[in-house]
Amino acid sequence: MDIIKSFRATALALGLLLLFAACTPKNVTTDQTAAEGEVFGPQTAEEKLDPELQADPDSDTSTLTEAEKTVLRAKFGLLFDLEPHETKEVEQYFKYFTHKARKTFTRWLKRSEPYLPYVRKTLTRYGLPQDLVLLPFTESGYNAHAYSWAGAGGMWQFMPYTGRKYGLKVDWWIDERRDPYKATEAAAVMLKELYDEFGDWYLALAAYNAGPGKIARALKYTNTNDFFDLCAKNRRLSYRARLRKETLHYVPKFIAISKIFQNLEALGFEPVRWDQEDEIIKVDVPGGTDLLALSKAGNMNWRTFHELNPAFRRQVSPPGITTTAYLPVENADKMIAYLADPSSRPYAGYIRHRVGNGDSWWRISRRYGVPIAVLKKVNNQHSNTLRPGQHVMVPGRGSSRALVASSGSEPIPTSGKYRVRRGDSWWTISRKFGTTVAKLKNVNGQYSNSLRVGQVVAIPGSRAAKASGAGANTKTRAIAQKRSNYVVKSGDNLWSISQKFHTSVNTIKRANGLSSGSLKPGMKLYIPANTGEATRTAAKQAEQTKEQLVRYQVRRGDTLSKIAKRFSVRVSDLRRWNNLNSRGTIYAGQRLKVYVR
Repeated sequence: MDIIKSFRATALALGLLLLFAACTPKNVTTDQTAAEGEVFGPQTAEEKLDPELQADPDSDTSTLTEAEKTVLRAKFGLLFDLEPHETKEVEQYFKYFTHKARKTFTRWLKRSEPYLPYVRKTLTRYGLPQDLVLLPFTESGYNAHAYSWAGAGGMWQFMPYTGRKYGLKVDWWIDERRDPYKATEAAAVMLKELYDEFGDWYLALAAYNAGPGKIARALKYTNTNDFFDLCAKNRRLSYRARLRKETLHYVPKFIAISKIFQNLEALGFEPVRWDQEDEIIKVDVPGGTDLLALSKAGNMNWRTFHELNPAFRRQVSPPGITTTAYLPVENADKMIAYLADPSSRPYAGYIRHRVGNGDSWWRISRRYGVPIAVLKKVNNQHSNTLRPGQHVMVPGRGSSRALVASSGSEPIPTSGKYRVRRGDSWWTISRKFGTTVAKLKNVNGQYSNSLRVGQVVAIPGSRAAKASGAGANTKTRAIAQKRSNYVVKSGDNLWSISQKFHTSVNTIKRANGLSSGSLKPGMKLYIPANTGEATRTAAKQAEQTKEQLVRYQVRRGDTLSKIAKRFSVRVSDLRRWNNLNSRGTIYAGQRLKVYVR
């Protein structure tokens, strides 16, 4: 009887459990998460923090070797200014990262190499201790792409509000907490402020983790001004004022990582290489730039480009604002030339559509007059399914035409626009303007037969108009040839010439009747406002201007001649910029200044 009762009770419990599981909503998104834009449709890959960052070091039951005990007890201060504190937690984290999590820590060391030199230089510039170069290990394992479960992001793990407070943009399009350079600047400012407030680096680090308000209140209630004393008195605080375990262990973890980092070779780790900094050029990116096309212009795949630019959350830069991109030195010329061409920004004018109940790609396509193929391409989507609450990027007027052009179809020049009226169809509009339905659809990037009242349709230009335009360009080029004051050299492009003469790419194109950005060596150009003695002097000065400083790291087998050829500069200039005499030699790992015009 008891067995039957037990079986019934078990079956009832199992049934209730299954019912509860069936009623539990799946993929519930909180308003906070949605507000921070972390689940909005197709976007660039986002990584989670390594679990070792939150792991409990007590789980490591291994014992330290005598050599490791010696390192743990020793005091070093070659590049580290903080006084070490011996605590139980320091030893636990020291043992954890040298034993159980050793492979993970080795991966962190390798991941940090491209960023360590920049972080160290930034800390030095702000007058901060060199030890703080290790703080991103404690925060993220030096992972610029990572997000925590609480919503902190990037190498320095800023929360969205804190990131914005220190000048980092955080929205649906971009998250500059993941920009390793901008976030490092923001972290340096924040750390300096925290030290000025607390006057002690351990308290400043605790405040970096828990917030300055939390630490200030805890110090006040415990009547202390020492981090380790505060930890000892933590249980005297009320539950709300008490520091979390994560904060109590934050400084010991940092000290343990410092001890390991100072003694990598003694502990059997490979030494960190400080010569692995990425050779990059920082450029401004106009709003609405097609970043995927930008990466292709430099013969890069998206993954490689995004590794250097993790701040971008979409394959399009935020419309309406200028953002920053980091380009590899060897690919930069073609990418900068691409940015100089206004047609590189076909997606300017985006709007964001929130998917509602009953929405589909077809319905959104009809509403905005954008083909389904274009919508899917813009949103990097292949599936036909959409879920309510998801956001879809919808390109503004003209974008679909540019997208069609980028996929291989040459767009037809337009001569005007027409607003669709009641009763209009593609056929009636084609008759009205003397063109074909195929041309109308092509120039508007449309594939469906539907039109909505009020929709604006671009009208293909007539043959006469195109001939007239071509004739005008030919006449302009002929005049420019006679007035020419600049001869195109090897390596020149419209952007580099515009920079040299302090004008714009569009101005040069209009003055010379150019319809494309292609140039050939020996070609003659007319540069407006570049005549007369004053402007000739200005041009000469512009030619001598150092447009872009590149810090080049000498590689094995490099010579001054090879480097000069690579950057299209003279060997004599390389010697002058780097104070090298005629017998001066260069060596692998040396950093040279190269001014690229």
